[in-house]
Amino acid sequence: MSNLEDSAPPRRRGRPRSVERQADAARDAEEPRVEAVERALSILDAFSDGTPRLTLAEVSARTGLYPSTVLRLAASLDRFGYLHRGADGLFRLGPTPLRLGLLYRDAFDLADHVRPALARLVERTGETAAFYVREGERRICLYRHHSPRLIRHHLEEGAALPLDRGAAGHVLTAYTGGAGPLRDEVRARGWSLSLGERDPETAAVAAPVFGRGRHLLGALSVTGPRSRFEAENPEELAALITAEAALLSRSLGG
Repeated sequence: MSNLEDSAPPRRRGRPRSVERQADAARDAEEPRVEAVERALSILDAFSDGTPRLTLAEVSARTGLYPSTVLRLAASLDRFGYLHRGADGLFRLGPTPLRLGLLYRDAFDLADHVRPALARLVERTGETAAFYVREGERRICLYRHHSPRLIRHHLEEGAALPLDRGAAGHVLTAYTGGAGPLRDEVRARGWSLSLGERDPETAAVAAPVFGRGRHLLGALSVTGPRSRFEAENPEELAALITAEAALLSRSLGG
């Protein structure tokens, strides 16, 4: 059994508890129910990887809610298994978020997020777009969307390419333990450009895609004929790719 009322919340100086409760009641009577839900969800959002347990004062400070409001909403969250307050007075997440997370994981398909991003890149750049992951000392093309142009970079999904050559390889190496000046350059810029490294006639720009906790999921890349890349401003192309990679990272929890 949880102990949501086992310790008295600290009183705010200059504001009697009765006044605080009256203010809460008045606000609750006026606010739409959706706002009350948002306030309850803000309590769950107060937790993070580094702070899995919080005091009442910490939850109040992080959410901007009065301690009495936190306790009232926490009681509802506790009944549905979202939140628990132990005998030590600390709040922690309950089992329900884990259950929902497992359901989300089972229903989650990376392709549902990556393929639309690749399609947008092809539409905006006119070049072939791909998503790579690292496998040992190789990079694997997990997904790709071909350019509609007759002269284009052709790539098959599942293709294994060298990790030490090409923009996507440099990105994957830089964010998975690589060392040296190239790693520092890629991490400082947030993207990589390669001209004729794997094939003298091709060029590519790539950017990292992150998941939860800034964990690297893969590299988003655009590849095409070297002549077309050299005729354009690589900074502008890199800006398109990094923006799309950032959008994809957000959709994946990064």
